[in-house]
Amino acid sequence: MYNGDSAAPSPGAPEPLLKVRNVSKAFGGLRALRNVSLSAARGKITGLIGPNGSGKSTLFEIIGGFQKADQGRIEFNNVEIDGLPPYKIGHLGLLRTFQLSEGGERMTVLENLLAAVSGQEEHRLVRFMLRFPRVMREEAENLEKAKDVIQLLGLRREANEYAGNLSGGQRKLLDLGRVFMSGATLCLLDEPTAGVNPTLVNTILDALKVMNLERGISMLVVEHNMRVVSEICEHVYVLDAGAVISDGPPEAVQNDEQVLEIYLGQDRTSAE
Repeated sequence: MYNGDSAAPSPGAPEPLLKVRNVSKAFGGLRALRNVSLSAARGKITGLIGPNGSGKSTLFEIIGGFQKADQGRIEFNNVEIDGLPPYKIGHLGLLRTFQLSEGGERMTVLENLLAAVSGQEEHRLVRFMLRFPRVMREEAENLEKAKDVIQLLGLRREANEYAGNLSGGQRKLLDLGRVFMSGATLCLLDEPTAGVNPTLVNTILDALKVMNLERGISMLVVEHNMRVVSEICEHVYVLDAGAVISDGPPEAVQNDEQVLEIYLGQDRTSAE
């Protein structure tokens, strides 16, 4: 049972990387979010679950700067970001993926990964044209990094394939690859395994673990697959009708009677 705002860190705990405080959003008479408070721990994977229409995507839109909250406060890495445009939030190190991968369709997998690197010297036209040694060195380093990411994601055969020709699961892997290349500190992942075949789900899970444990990328993940949530998340929040109704470790949330009734339809096997 949810008894209040547990988003605040316990005494002695590290300061959360992301803090959402009392965020509300309405669209006309529809209250999409109602005083939502949650946090994402630095270096951890935090889950966000709930039925369709519960407000998960709206919350991601607000955190990422694509919509503005009616009230509330959002801090990322101790910087207040509510009201900032998405590109400024991205420059701070907070990125978001979407349920349906978009963009870069007429670029190859390798080109998409190279384009995701932020702050490249190649983006400065004069230096690019002069081909300063620093530019050449950076280009070689990015290429090697992209090849490593392609190998990790199991996309070696598709490296020179247009992104628009990939399957849905492969495009989700490419989305993760862009996060790898970007140098993000925190990523908002919107249903990374939705519509993906079981084999690719395992590949995605392995990639998420590497991103988190080896590369230090923190994550806030919206996901319906409870097996995925249980395997990668240390803490989970449950949204229903725009409000947090429960939070805690995955096993505790799966046995919360309110969650079973509202989210899982009282079917305990759905939570396993």
